Amino acid sequence: MNQKLELMKKKIKKLNEAAKAYYQENREIMPNIEYDALYDELLELEKETGVVLSNSPSIRVGYELLSDLPKQPHEKAMLSLDKTKDLGDLKAWIKDKMGLLSWKLDGLTIVLTYEDGKLEKAVTRGNGEIGEIITNNAKVFTNIPIHIAYKGNLILRGEAVIRYSDFKKINNEIQDVAAKYKNPRNLCSGSVRQLNNKITAERNVHFFAFSVLKTQDIDFNNSRLNQMNWLKSQGFDVIEFKEVNGDNIEEAVSWFGEHVIENDLPSDGLVLTYDDIAYGESLGTTSKFPRDSIAFKWRDEIRDTKLLKVEWRASRTGLINPIAVFEPVELEGTTVSRASVHNVSIMENLRLGIGDIVSVYKANMIIPQISGNVTQSGTVKVPESCPVCGGKTEIRQEKGVKTLYCTNNDCIAKEIKSFTHFVSRDAMNIDGLSEATLEKFIAKGFIKELADIFHIKRYKEEIIKMEGFGEKSYANLIASIDHSRKTNAVRLLYSLGIPNIGSSNAKSICKHFKYNWEDIAKASYEQLVDINGIGEIMAEAYVKFFSNEKNVNAVHHILKEIEFADIETPNNEEQIFEGINFVITGSLEKYENRNEMKKVIEDKGGKVTDSVTTKTNYLINNDSMSNSSKNKKAKELGVPIITEIEFKEWIGK
Repeated sequence: MNQKLELMKKKIKKLNEAAKAYYQENREIMPNIEYDALYDELLELEKETGVVLSNSPSIRVGYELLSDLPKQPHEKAMLSLDKTKDLGDLKAWIKDKMGLLSWKLDGLTIVLTYEDGKLEKAVTRGNGEIGEIITNNAKVFTNIPIHIAYKGNLILRGEAVIRYSDFKKINNEIQDVAAKYKNPRNLCSGSVRQLNNKITAERNVHFFAFSVLKTQDIDFNNSRLNQMNWLKSQGFDVIEFKEVNGDNIEEAVSWFGEHVIENDLPSDGLVLTYDDIAYGESLGTTSKFPRDSIAFKWRDEIRDTKLLKVEWRASRTGLINPIAVFEPVELEGTTVSRASVHNVSIMENLRLGIGDIVSVYKANMIIPQISGNVTQSGTVKVPESCPVCGGKTEIRQEKGVKTLYCTNNDCIAKEIKSFTHFVSRDAMNIDGLSEATLEKFIAKGFIKELADIFHIKRYKEEIIKMEGFGEKSYANLIASIDHSRKTNAVRLLYSLGIPNIGSSNAKSICKHFKYNWEDIAKASYEQLVDINGIGEIMAEAYVKFFSNEKNVNAVHHILKEIEFADIETPNNEEQIFEGINFVITGSLEKYENRNEMKKVIEDKGGKVTDSVTTKTNYLINNDSMSNSSKNKKAKELGVPIITEIEFKEWIGK
């Protein structure tokens, strides 16, 4: 008995730590499948012993709130749902009743209150008894009705979620790899609970209603289906559902299973609810679960396979993550051969060793994960040197989680931005090399310096086997690289990422030295500051860049791979704007856009900048009486303001 109680305490400690990390700290310390298994084991022990400890997750619904948002108790406690992975349990549960089967969205449950047709309050689930008031944030959700036709008191529940497509877009914009969100739920939780709802508005949060808690004078004829249809009529997006009974529930579950992978909304299972409202309410609740609904989680398809190796991938923050590579297995209709192990702690807990038989599954049928290790040889060692630069590594521990970092500040994995800039459109213009792809190539050792991009062909066999690549995408990438070999001095100079040397300044410098690269690379400080638009700080950074031996060698290697094309001077136009700086503001009528006008100015030797300064010669604005900040600044500095017509007269057109 005592041994079982001690075992229960250990399991409760692990479960509570995992729940706290997931719900309060937006991080994940164990896979869902491991949590579910541990939870089920705890329930069995509680059943065997007849003991339920006060801190057991089987009787606790949540944690205390830790934000500065105002709090509010719920009128009715928001309980968790009982769950099953057995389709037979669902059939037995619904019996001869009718029910609604819907997605179990993986977001944040919200309670909305409407008075006189107006959204009055929005409260998060919180710990199930007390939630956080997030009304201002809810008002900027993408699809939530602020006003509805119904004028009575309405209280409803629904789920706030961020779509996978938006999640990927937002994550791609986060520079710090360690700061990227692990899943849409974590991002949604952080977005919904912002103190500044401007941030919430930028996150594209959606709301899907799933139940009515309270109305006045509305007869739903005792049907949840009627409730859902009524919510639709009020302008709410409702959760996708199907009407089911014991005869068709298997078919309905199968339909959801087939569509979960293509579903843009994050879902971790299904929810089955009785259509008969009165019947469901008559069943009451347990201390933790309502009896009118039950959750269904797909029985994860698990395959055993052999671990071939563990790769260590370095990122721009210095963080080095382990990636498990195993013999390919079929999971949920796709072939899987790799899975992130996330950090050193998880790798050590799994006791991974090369040749071990590991169990692999897809979390929520989408993300490959390792759920266990049959062999547990524990022979994989944490590398003492960075796989990219060879620098010394160190293990750091934060909140009980061990992570590996490269300590070399000059590690090229930390310089990913310079590679991304080099291949960008206005630089070398190489399609097919996104920042994520460059990160993978650098982590695998394909690229150690900029010139290595031109030798990617060496790794063809490895690249075409990489996720997201194939023969066609590889061929397109090589074609783009080869096309970029014929370039010009302006593109190359801009691509080097010298501080403050943008595309416009690169044009000015190259033009000054008549596009002769040798002269461009040897430009002195005095020569540079004589060029219109090049200031002292720019000149210092420029000379410093070309005085660095590492940079000089990198450029020398690039020059071996490229060929300079002649710079075309449009129709040998007279350089009437030589030494003249323009700023363009306001709407245009004679030119399609500002870029078209800018090109005309630059072709005639002039320069266009973004802001009005003492170096500005002319501000182009069709509304000279405008109170815009640029007009005010121009008048303050005595800068002439001219219209498009005056500009066109100047150039004789």
